[in-house]
Amino acid sequence: MILTNQWRAPARRLFILLMTGTLLTGNAYPSFASPGGRPEQRQTLIGHGHRIILIDAGHGGVDGGTSHADILEKDLTLAISRKLFLLLRADGFDAVLNRIGDYAPSDENKWLRSRSRHMRDLAQRKELAETLPAAVVVSVHINWARSPSKHGPIVLYRREGRSFMLAQSVQDQLNALYGVELDAHPGKPFYLLNTITAPTVIVEAGFISSPIDRAMLTTSKGQEKIAEAISSGIAAYLMEI
Repeated sequence: MILTNQWRAPARRLFILLMTGTLLTGNAYPSFASPGGRPEQRQTLIGHGHRIILIDAGHGGVDGGTSHADILEKDLTLAISRKLFLLLRADGFDAVLNRIGDYAPSDENKWLRSRSRHMRDLAQRKELAETLPAAVVVSVHINWARSPSKHGPIVLYRREGRSFMLAQSVQDQLNALYGVELDAHPGKPFYLLNTITAPTVIVEAGFISSPIDRAMLTTSKGQEKIAEAISSGIAAYLMEI
């Protein structure tokens, strides 16, 4: 198949991410399997009805996101997303991570004629979701508030049934982890929520401005717990639909 300029960058990134997933999980064969490869291995990796979960690690590169002192959102989202990716793959889900290092997806967007780096970044994330195509998209972010007393996870959803179900499922798991009772919120203004075809949620994993949340967000053990909660929420949602 000959790819137009619009699709070359997303397709190249998709191949790299799938291959990276193979290396991170220690599997000798990528999830798409080569012709003549071992079908039983492919079945193990894909599983769960061939439903691909795209993990969107927020920000990256020149876009650091929010911050506290020298702690940057882009680093926290990548750390949590990598752990989430590995957990989902270990459970047999076809998971794809859209950023594996400190760079912005806009760096690879050569097809959108826009002067806005932010718009090129968002468009690149969306195109990968549609190229896969993803069955579920989970975008990982970190929150910030003026008051350090404000804390806890918030999951944003599109005003659509499946997106709401996914958000509530993830919110419930994160609430149990943080010991709070918060509701998922509609995220009407957000580009990814409104443009990606698949059910999409934005997970604000905690407030970097809160000492309580920061203790969870900045440690490997805390990040693992957050990733486990998100993974459990995704799995519970997929069992329901």
